[in-house]
Amino acid sequence: MEHRSQVEIERKYDVREDTVPPQLVGVGAVAVASEPETAELVATYYDTADLALAHQRIAVRARRGGSDEGWHVKLAPGDEGRVELHWPLGDGEREPQALRDAIADALGDATLLPIARIVNTRVTTVLRDAAGFDLAELCDDHVRGENLRSGGRDEWREWEVELLSGAPDTKSGRTALLDGVEQRLLEAGARPSASGSKLQHVLSL
Repeated sequence: MEHRSQVEIERKYDVREDTVPPQLVGVGAVAVASEPETAELVATYYDTADLALAHQRIAVRARRGGSDEGWHVKLAPGDEGRVELHWPLGDGEREPQALRDAIADALGDATLLPIARIVNTRVTTVLRDAAGFDLAELCDDHVRGENLRSGGRDEWREWEVELLSGAPDTKSGRTALLDGVEQRLLEAGARPSASGSKLQHVLSL
């Protein structure tokens, strides 16, 4: 089965429910902010019974809704960002064999079980330069998570800033853009996320 991959470079922030997103036009090359768009994302995360993938910082999910609906694998973070692999959703119940093949070293012959369910109301604003290229997006996430192993539930809000295809083509340029956005977000009341991912938040890893 065909898959596509991308390198996900993002930063995450914890915010209170009443925090207002700041104006980001003027940060670096950001000249335009799109009208916010809202989507409902429902993701089921999978792992082995002993959380072998989570302990290796690998995440497997089936997500419905949004522009990237499908099966996703997020590999362990590298020097800059992390590789994310995508496959079509299919029935959303059984992971593609190609997905298992991609993480065979970490998974072995273990069975993947549902471990968490995350419902995210996401409001996305795209940041563009003067030529109209997409530099980054700010995702304002209102999250409801359930740990399917313990039955625990939690609700929280976070912001994610992810670079897009028009981002600077040097690491220093990308870092400068993210730093500039971060300064505005921190001034608005955000703080760097205490969890590396929504899944870690739900599992309390």
